[in-house]
Amino acid sequence: MFDAPPDTNFMGPWVPRNVTWMEMACYFSGALLISALTTWWILKRGGRIGLDEPDSRRKLHERAIPRLGGAPIFLATGLACLVAGYIGGLGWSRWLPVAICNALIFSVGFADDLKALGAKVKLIGQIGTAMILYSLGVSIDMLSNPFGEGSIALGWWGVPLTLMWLISIPNIVNLIDGMDGLAGGFGLFLCLTLAFLGHLGQQPDVVVVSLAMAGALAGFLIFNLPPAKIFLGDGGAYLIGFFIASVSLFTANKGSVIGALLVVVIALGVPILDTLFAIIRRGMRGVSIFNADAEHIHHRLILLGYSKGRALAAMYSVCLVLSLVGLSILATKGVALPVAGSFLFLLALGAARYLGYVRSWKNFRAQINDVLERRRQREFFRAYGRVLDFEVERCADLDSFSTILSHGLQRMGLSARAQGGTSPEVLRINNTMQCVIHHPKDDNDAGEWHLRLDVLIPVLERCLEKWNALPDCIEKPASSPPPKATA
Repeated sequence: MFDAPPDTNFMGPWVPRNVTWMEMACYFSGALLISALTTWWILKRGGRIGLDEPDSRRKLHERAIPRLGGAPIFLATGLACLVAGYIGGLGWSRWLPVAICNALIFSVGFADDLKALGAKVKLIGQIGTAMILYSLGVSIDMLSNPFGEGSIALGWWGVPLTLMWLISIPNIVNLIDGMDGLAGGFGLFLCLTLAFLGHLGQQPDVVVVSLAMAGALAGFLIFNLPPAKIFLGDGGAYLIGFFIASVSLFTANKGSVIGALLVVVIALGVPILDTLFAIIRRGMRGVSIFNADAEHIHHRLILLGYSKGRALAAMYSVCLVLSLVGLSILATKGVALPVAGSFLFLLALGAARYLGYVRSWKNFRAQINDVLERRRQREFFRAYGRVLDFEVERCADLDSFSTILSHGLQRMGLSARAQGGTSPEVLRINNTMQCVIHHPKDDNDAGEWHLRLDVLIPVLERCLEKWNALPDCIEKPASSPPPKATA
């Protein structure tokens, strides 16, 4: 049983009550049941909205799969928390700011699942939601040493620190949501970690809401484990990340919130490491950090010969170990911090080498030079793509542009027809038409050629807008849609 001292909430005084183990089991299992039944209903009754279509590049599932998994998680967690507040007497009112903002961030992601909003619109929604939560009093105002004496008043620095925390965690969770069961499983482990932090802090309401979310995720995972029948979507990923970020601010008093944040950061070690690798990788390649690719940790594990199930089990195991490491730091009052820091540093180096991000430490400089050379080639393709885009405007008819495009493809080392020593690449145009461009067979991987050839898509889209046709020099695929790749 848990018993906590009186506290103050958003709407007035809050007097907690004891919560039995049986009640906590009921909240967890109730959320699990509601989530599982709602997910089953979506799969049975779902129509043609919110479908994630395969693209033969990154999305290798064989059929369109709904990405509305955030809805049952949101519904199950909300109902469980309402029951805990009204019937269980846990004082729902102090959670009102968190509930409102979690609903807002879920709405932003869910709207994107139904119809793409664009990265800028979603970022504005995330910033706005985080600012609303900060204005309602959920913030990081003071950091004190959770392992000893002393504290630091953040002043106005509390604003960017709180916003960064509330925005980064949802995006980190969304970034790793590229494999069946991965983001949902990580969310489950992290919610159980938050429940344990609530137990240590004698906060029964934190325990209950965390177990409610954990139960909702467990019910969803029944249908999301490989092979997935439904995906989280941005709505689900944003909800999980924002829930973890906002509830972690409740797991300790304002002065010692750093202890809870430290545990969450360590438990998020795998997603944070994956995000760090992605930022470095995309930055060196000269592409946007929001540009999706197929080189995340789970992709690398599959390339190393892991099945989806084994790769998922390996990442779950690491997440569990890191959660225990974070809790051990808190439990030992910081004694284990140097050991944990060394372990995390060695884990990052070992992962970079094992997963192939670093082919050899001895030849690391040569690998960097190779990456920079590829970046220069990609910049040339981008520049020439803009030239061809301007040529569409200048040409009076499609035949004239077709001649210019043929010459441009030659300058880029490409061809519109199959030749000896070339490989075909299918480009999707406006999600309705396709064409084939042939590139040289070389040491570059498929992802590298995807990045280079994607600059031609806007050019061909402009052709369709202006002449309602593609240049005659462009080859159309023999069948449409192209054959689906398999994992």
